[in-house]
Amino acid sequence: MAEPNDPILLFDTGVGGLTVYDALRDILPDAPVIYAADYAGIPYGQKTEAEVGARVAGLLGRMAERYQPRLACIACNTASTIALGMVREVLEIPIVGTVPAIKPAASLTKTGTIALVGTKATIRQAYVDDLEAQFASGKNLLRIAAPELVDIAEAKLRGHAIDDTAIRALAEALRGTPDGETIDTLVLACTHFPLLSDEFALAFGPDVNLVDGAQGIARRIAALLEGQRFDPGERSRFVVTGPADRAAGLERALSARGLGVAQSFTNP
Repeated sequence: MAEPNDPILLFDTGVGGLTVYDALRDILPDAPVIYAADYAGIPYGQKTEAEVGARVAGLLGRMAERYQPRLACIACNTASTIALGMVREVLEIPIVGTVPAIKPAASLTKTGTIALVGTKATIRQAYVDDLEAQFASGKNLLRIAAPELVDIAEAKLRGHAIDDTAIRALAEALRGTPDGETIDTLVLACTHFPLLSDEFALAFGPDVNLVDGAQGIARRIAALLEGQRFDPGERSRFVVTGPADRAAGLERALSARGLGVAQSFTNP
């Protein structure tokens, strides 16, 4: 049985997983969280599946040893679709993954045309093929890679003015594909992308539903931890791989979430 001060470990390449953290806070406000951003390994979308799998499994193994979490969440679609099974073999705690929200999107669409935007690695995974076959059979799922939006989301959370040209170009590219004009649901298949929800809404218009998995992931974590006690006095922390200054510019966003000053995982 977990002790009240045992944390939940949330892992992502950067700040995208804060969308999951925010949703989790709404359900489990007293749960201590260790948020781990693998800035030393970003971007995952440009790595091979073997590289991602080895890195994620290795890092989570070391982090679990140091922090003794009661549960770990891989708050990254790319890492989850590649490494989820491997991590579950390594760790003996519950592991929650993050996968594209195709199931809820399929229930929302009226036209049957769904767009899915993610990293190059995510959209090509067999895991996504399986989700489409299981939940969106008979629907038209249009996939498009937009890895450049990860950096834009990171910049936005740091308070920088951003250029929405890439998002508007993405919308135009999707509209220009066969059946693109009938898109009524957009799956944000990267946890970074909900940070750009306002920009997506402007680019795609009010008739397109934006769907992401943060709320569903938070509910799954809460369900797995049902009945467990949390110490509200145990503070949550934000750690990064590599030097702590990789989180420069995030001070306001971290403080607002009660995560304090970023620490280095390699040099805590």
